[in-house]
Amino acid sequence: MSGNKTDNTPDAELFYRLSGEKEKAEAAFTELYARYGGRVFAYCLRFLGHRDEAQDVYQETFIRFFESAQKDREMTNVPGYLLKIARNLCLNQRRNKKQTVEFEDYQSLVLPSTTEKTEFLQLITTALDMLPEDYREVFVLREYEGLSYAEIADIVGASLSNVKVRIFRAKQKIRDILAPYITEFSE
Repeated sequence: MSGNKTDNTPDAELFYRLSGEKEKAEAAFTELYARYGGRVFAYCLRFLGHRDEAQDVYQETFIRFFESAQKDREMTNVPGYLLKIARNLCLNQRRNKKQTVEFEDYQSLVLPSTTEKTEFLQLITTALDMLPEDYREVFVLREYEGLSYAEIADIVGASLSNVKVRIFRAKQKIRDILAPYITEFSE
């Protein structure tokens, strides 16, 4: 977005502008959306595993984010706040979702794929789905989003040591799940 007045503007200032006059608010929202939209969508997709659900939660995240700016709130960590909103919406989505497997999803898990790389990526996705929700969540935030342990602890509302333990256990479980397949691929 070169040439835009908001290019180098700090996140907190852009957040503040969201509650101002319409033109400035739209420019600020567009810039924040450009900065963090991809990251938030990737998080939702990894958390939920379905593109349509992730898209819905992603859009709702930015709606709630914009609405929160209208409440005269001070902002110090925009990406952390966006991920916190997305996390809560993802948790609600999971809680409300029926535990059914669509036919296409079943086929993608059961039918062998054409390449080993695709097959292995499906195994990793399946391994992530098999993790307990609290392990998967911190693992995704750490490994896919690149957040620090402290940032994760803030987002999920857990202690730093608890987050470290969850991530360690998530990695262990993924290794255990994938071990037979890694042996098979290496042969």
